[in-house]
Amino acid sequence: MDMHFANMRSLIQILDSEMYDLMDSNGDYTHFYFCYRWFLLDFKRELVYDDVFATWEVIWAAKHIASGHFVLFLALALLETYRDIILSNSMDFTDVIKFFNEMAERHNAQAVLQLARSLALQLQMIIENK
Repeated sequence: MDMHFANMRSLIQILDSEMYDLMDSNGDYTHFYFCYRWFLLDFKRELVYDDVFATWEVIWAAKHIASGHFVLFLALALLETYRDIILSNSMDFTDVIKFFNEMAERHNAQAVLQLARSLALQLQMIIENK
């Protein structure tokens, strides 16, 4: 689990430095403990029942064709989906936890999965161009 948190920190530093700076300056919640439930339960509480299975299938398939760490891109996609809300309200750790607790089972799973795929491709392009 600690490795997930460390990798999330690195991913967000690379792919969204503005969000990282907010997290770092607003009570330093770059430990990403608000993602704990997401990783522990593989997004089971975040999505409606049918979307959970589709998401799990994507995670399992991604291990074979894209990344064994696709779950990190899903977590980042959830954050990025609500990026403007988080930034415009300068949310701190408690606000983020509360926000995602209130949003449980209200996410557009297909949009989050698509964004996760885009983020994985974006990181791949950054790595290939260096």
